[in-house]
Amino acid sequence: MLLKLGSEGDDVKKLQEKLGIEAIGKFGPKTDAAVKAWQTANGLTADGIVGDGTWGKLFGSAAPAAPVAASPVANSGNLKLANLKGHIPDAVIAMIPDTASKFGINTPLRLAHFLAQCGHESGGFRATQENLNYSAKGLMGIFKKYFPTAALAASYERKPEKIANRVYASRMGNGAEASGDGYKFRGRGYIQLTGKENYTAFGKAINENILANPDSVSSKYALLSAAWFFSKNGLHRMADEGSSDQVVTKITKRVNGGTIGLPDRIKHFKEYYKLLA
Repeated sequence: MLLKLGSEGDDVKKLQEKLGIEAIGKFGPKTDAAVKAWQTANGLTADGIVGDGTWGKLFGSAAPAAPVAASPVANSGNLKLANLKGHIPDAVIAMIPDTASKFGINTPLRLAHFLAQCGHESGGFRATQENLNYSAKGLMGIFKKYFPTAALAASYERKPEKIANRVYASRMGNGAEASGDGYKFRGRGYIQLTGKENYTAFGKAINENILANPDSVSSKYALLSAAWFFSKNGLHRMADEGSSDQVVTKITKRVNGGTIGLPDRIKHFKEYYKLLA
């Protein structure tokens, strides 16, 4: 991963969307300035170059989710999975048959909607756990409710475990800050599963004690946990409403709470649906 002035492509678009600037897919002066500002705010060398370090902090820590599927990729039922090869990682394709059967994401339309959301939320299936390595300035901007003063934010900056324990304390089934539940049950998976309550419910759904091994959500169950979220929130049925931009928007609002990255999600939905239909 190396993006800088002059770079072009989908990764540049994802970067621009994450930074909240126009996603044109070309790394120009505006993107350079936005990257440098973000790097400064997050304690990185402000060189305007997006390597693995900057990308990882922007999108979260990346980790391999499963062994890579053997080639060629086999189709599953009416899902033309072989057509996805080269468009999403083989490791993700390998997880789809089990995921599709367990949580009803079993039509081309449903799967295209699902993969488009997972792909965007995880920075192109790279990130499987939440990045919480925030600067004091970042904490006051993103989590102002929990860090109302500069002094408090400074005492937490660059301490992901402490940050998670404060931000996620006493909600989503977690205990108080001192319990450590916030970090233990931080966001993991391609659509980040967060909170003890959700980890417990997901574990029951797959008949496994996820609470005993929460890290499995970011590795073994990165896609399956996302499918559980999709099903739990009725998004597979919402996907049945069609292939229009309006449906993608509706699903995005349920996943994201807004429409951040909507153009990228729409683009990838259309890509995947064309391959699968």
